[in-house]
This record gives sequence, C-alpha cells and structure tokens, in this order.
Amino acid sequence: MRVTATELWRMSAIELAGAIRSGQASSREVIEAHLRRIEAVNPSVNAITSLLAEQALAAAEAADRQAAGGGALPPLHGVPFTVKENIDLAGAPTTHGLRALAGAYPGRDAPVVERMKTAGAIPLGHTNCPTLAVRWHTDSELWGATINPWDRSRTPGASSGGEAVALATGLTPLGLGNDGLGSLRWPAQCCGISVLKPTLGRIPAAATTEPVDTPIGVQLTAVEGPMARRVADLRAAFEVLAGPTWRDPWTVPAPLRGPEPARPVRVALVPDPAGQGTDRQVRDGVRKAAGALADAGYAVEEAEPPSLERAAKTLLDMLNTPDIRALWQRTSSLLPADTQRFFAAFYEVAGDPGPVATTQAFMTRQLLLRAWGEFQETYPLIAAPVCTRVPFGAGTDLADGAVAETIRGMRMTIAVNALGLPAVALPVGIADGLPQVVQVIGPRYREDLCLDAAAALEGRLGVITPVDPR
Repeated sequence: MRVTATELWRMSAIELAGAIRSGQASSREVIEAHLRRIEAVNPSVNAITSLLAEQALAAAEAADRQAAGGGALPPLHGVPFTVKENIDLAGAPTTHGLRALAGAYPGRDAPVVERMKTAGAIPLGHTNCPTLAVRWHTDSELWGATINPWDRSRTPGASSGGEAVALATGLTPLGLGNDGLGSLRWPAQCCGISVLKPTLGRIPAAATTEPVDTPIGVQLTAVEGPMARRVADLRAAFEVLAGPTWRDPWTVPAPLRGPEPARPVRVALVPDPAGQGTDRQVRDGVRKAAGALADAGYAVEEAEPPSLERAAKTLLDMLNTPDIRALWQRTSSLLPADTQRFFAAFYEVAGDPGPVATTQAFMTRQLLLRAWGEFQETYPLIAAPVCTRVPFGAGTDLADGAVAETIRGMRMTIAVNALGLPAVALPVGIADGLPQVVQVIGPRYREDLCLDAAAALEGRLGVITPVDPR
C-alpha cells in the first residue's frame, strides 16, 4: 500500500527509509512531500534559509534508480535531512548568519554532511541560526528571527533553533546541528524534539573556512550532533556520523557500544541543579521522566554530581582566555549590534580572570572529569533539566541581566559542555502549552547508555511532534 504525502512528512527517518526500501514510497515522493510542507509552513516560522530543491529532487531520482536496480541500499537511502547554517553544505553558503558571508560557498561538505550522503540521505538545505551562533535566541543579521511553533511569543532556542523548528513542524525528519553552550539541547527544550550531544571527539567537525587557530577553549567545548523527532533516528544517525577522520584531530575510534552495565542501571536525578531554583513546569517534567525510568527498571534516586557550579564556571573561564577576548575586541565593530550586546553581557558575567586563572581552568577541567567519572561509576546516568527556566520571550535574551539569568538556568547543560560528556535531550510531555524536556547525561563515550534510557522514556511517554505552528 502506498503512503500518502501527509503521512510521509509526519514519518520518522527510519520509517521513511523502510518505506523507500519496501516500495511503499519513492524517494522522489518523500522529497516532494517535504518540499510541499516547507512551502506551506516555512513562511510562518522562518526555519529553512537556503533550499536546495532542484538538487534534492535530482538526488531522489538517482536514489530511485538505484533502488530499482536491486541490491543492498545504505541505511538512510533516499531520506531527506537539513543542516544548520554554520555547517558546510555544498551548494549553499556557510553564512553563519552574517551578511558579509552571504556568498561564502564552501569548497566541500563538512564531514557530517559527507557521512550522511554516504549513508544515502539527501540534503534539503540550510536552517537558521543566530549570527555567529552566539545567542540563545535564533535571530540572525542575514535571515531574521525563527518562530517557536508552540508559542510565537517565545524563543525557539538557539543556536540550532532553525533546525529544531524545522523538525518540530515536519519540514524535515532529520537534522544536523552543533552544541557549545547548549545549542542542541536548549532548542530541543523549546521545540519538543530529540537531540544527541555526543562526547567530545565522537563526531567530527571541520569546515573549509575554519581558522587554523581556533582557541583551545572552543575546541574542547563545541561538538556536532544529530537532531530528530524519534530516538531511533538519533541512534541511526549516530552510527553513521561517529568515527575518526584526519579532518578533525580530536576524533577517536571509540566503540559505539560499551560494556554492559550492572543492572539495574542507577540514575542520579537532579531536578534542581546546585539548588538555585527550577520552574515548576520544568521540574515536573524531570520528575515525570524519573517515574518513567523507574517503571522501565532503572534505579532512580536524587543525587548531584560533584562541583556542578564549579564545572559551569570552568567553561566560562575556558572561553575567556586572552586570545578569545582579543579576537572579540578586534572584530566587535564589524558585528551586528545584537551580537555585540551578547558578547558584552557574556564577558560581564564571565568577569576578567586574567591569564593565570584561565590557564588554571584547563587543569580544573581535568580534576572535574576525574570527580564526575568517579561519580558515574556509581550513577552511570544523570537525569536533569536542560534549562531550569521555561523558554523566555522572543528577543528578551539581551535584556538587562538576561544573559546572566540564562547562564544560571543552563548551569547543568554548561557543566556537561565543560566536561565533553554525552547527553540526549528529549520531550517527556506538555504542560502549560509548552514541551517538557529532560536531558540524560552519560559517561564519556557512553552515548549508548543515554540512547537506551531515552528510548525507554520515549516508549512510555511518547512523542509530541510534528506540530502545526500556532
């Protein structure tokens, strides 16, 4: 039985791959269904910036010819995906949201895009992110603001906000984003989708326009990761994307699954990280997740990893080295006013620790990794909020004190970035008209444990997207 166009844009990436493989739908039909959905919905949400419609249709026809020829097909054969604006995608400019880079076409795909194409997936285009991907609200100098489909008055999150909205509204079944200060998990909370923030070194990152002198704090912080509506799609994309390449010297050949943990797997529940307060809507979602994990056989108890606030502050110091501050000061006059305001507020919160203190931060990181590693010998998984606050009003992230407040709310998320740990964020329900999302954090290179727990949560609590914009 053939699948209808409406069904196609609602389906997961794995379901679409199965439909194409079985002949229930052609890749061209899948691409056309998503292009129609984009035409109908994107004008109201501004999620997709550069659309490669003709190239995608041509790739779909080639995929259908390959399928008709028989033989084995790659895992994501004929399935569409989208790519965050700051990741190189051949045929579309890597603008970073800057007008000055509107014609910056890359010389080749980013490694994550290359691997998706090798797996048979077809890129539809780029999605919006804030200028230079440095805010927690998606509004770029070049493309403007992206709209939260649950509540137009609230932020869709950032910096992978365009990708999150595209997934939440059925414009794409699978996406690629990145995360340096919560840029995958915060949009997941705002939009009700699922994401994997991998361990540092698990999934490669590289660009043809990337500076060779990327500060070490940034190198130790930012990672590429898949975004989807279903946990099974995250797992499939993870298996495609993981692995070393010369293009990213941080990548390592770690196994995709580690040793079987002792049963029951123990989970540390952290509903209020560092005891600084958590909004009721967020806290209730985390406790809902705890109940579902307990029902799935996990041993859940409240416990907090050591020195959480210190870990979050360590990342601020790692991003506050003299070379980073000098780079910002040299280029600030070339940046849009909103980006300048964000940097000024961020460094006001971070303070001016000086070169000795910032060097010490990298040693502190090692001590914290050991302490958290010991904690996760007892509690392999940690369940916690992404941000302890509900999504703020669109554009209010630059109000007086707002950057400091967001950093406080994201304290667990920022600590995880400081230590390069893996985490899956996924929806666990809806309350007050907004998604409730939890992040499940694992030990280094144990994405498998995070994905297993996320699958158990999804199996008990369901999925909440795609949605029509409100």
